[in-house]
Amino acid sequence: MLSGLSWPEVAALLAAGVLLDLLLGEARRFHPLVGFGNLASAIERRLNKGNGRLPRGALGWALAVLPLTVLAGWLCGVAGALAHAAMLYFCIGLRSLRDHNLPIAAALRGGDLPAARELTGRIVSRDTFDANEADLAKASAESLLENGNDAVFGTLFWFAVAGGPGAVLFRLANTLDAMWGYRNARFLYFGRVAARVDDALNYVPARLTALSYVLLAPGTPGKRLAWRCWREQAPAWSSPNAGPVMASGAGALGLALGGAARYDGEIEQRPPLGQGAPATAGDIERAWRLVWRTTLLWLVLSALVAAAIVMAPEVWHA
Repeated sequence: MLSGLSWPEVAALLAAGVLLDLLLGEARRFHPLVGFGNLASAIERRLNKGNGRLPRGALGWALAVLPLTVLAGWLCGVAGALAHAAMLYFCIGLRSLRDHNLPIAAALRGGDLPAARELTGRIVSRDTFDANEADLAKASAESLLENGNDAVFGTLFWFAVAGGPGAVLFRLANTLDAMWGYRNARFLYFGRVAARVDDALNYVPARLTALSYVLLAPGTPGKRLAWRCWREQAPAWSSPNAGPVMASGAGALGLALGGAARYDGEIEQRPPLGQGAPATAGDIERAWRLVWRTTLLWLVLSALVAAAIVMAPEVWHA
């Protein structure tokens, strides 16, 4: 392992990080990712001007991500498993997904559209000020499916590969993509490196997430639909990683997602995702359960591999 941890240690720390996240949730004060966002904004204001924005963007990415990743590696070398577990806790966002999305479902069930619009506007970039129930449920379900990969499974994957520093590298790169990876006049060149690095780091985790959604779809017909949506719909999406994740997830849930959404007052016609009925409040809860069950699947699989290594070490080290 790149982290120097054995696989049984990795499996135990994965479970510990998820448990800490569920018990403690996001840090209320001085969350490292919030501090990183402030640092990234300062770097962007300093470098994103004048000519040469592409190399300036590369420099900005390196200044924001690499020193903190090196620091994470040093801390893990000093504090060992404790530092690894703490870094995974600060990087993973499973409970955050639940805490931000299930209140939207509750507001929709109670008929409180203004509250549902405000809550949804906190987690998506699309306009929500006059969205109806179907629009809000669709936005929340899509956010859960996509961020299940970005906030949970990508972090778990890179922790398994490189321990705490791997989780830190992934989450910082993913955060920079969310801040800089826009195709507009301000970020088209400056944010290109951030977008491409995130695409590369997310490539394998996104496909493992999509495969997990397929495996957890209900029944053989549901699995076939999720697989077909992934293969047929994902190529139409501009993001090479969001497409597989959201298409397979929408198919697994039997929902019709994607399509029209309004950004900055303009209607954007996005490719379709999945197949079935429009989303409702109950489908937000179903999307959360799919993300939760996928988390459990990954933890169980890592534990099974660890048990196999412990019981037959000569086979794995041959």
